[in-house]
Amino acid sequence: MNPQALSTCFCTPDVDACRMFYRKHFAASIAFDCGWYLSLRFGKEGPTVQFMEPREDMPVFGGAGVVLNFKVEDVDAEHARLTGEGLATVRPLEDHPWGDRGFSVVDPIGNALYIYSDIEPTEEYKAYYRE
Repeated sequence: MNPQALSTCFCTPDVDACRMFYRKHFAASIAFDCGWYLSLRFGKEGPTVQFMEPREDMPVFGGAGVVLNFKVEDVDAEHARLTGEGLATVRPLEDHPWGDRGFSVVDPIGNALYIYSDIEPTEEYKAYYRE
């Protein structure tokens, strides 16, 4: 298989809350929105994420175990901006030995959002990089 794109769709009754959260805090643009199904784009031609109200016997996302990773140019600036907008962090802004500096917040349906910038990994972790 050679996919041309990959995105995640969360089945949730809280599509409206997700729409407001990601547009307000992450400047997501609407790629498609029919009310019960929403596709948001990050950046001009960046990745997308979808939110869908449950249909028929679809399971609803339980809000645990998912982390959406957002690589940004300046994690310190994003941390200042998001905490300035009132978002609480669930993981503090800190350097990690595997080669990033990051922090986490949570979206309205329980997804952890890990926002980070690359930094030099420690010697211990350099051996694990393949590219």
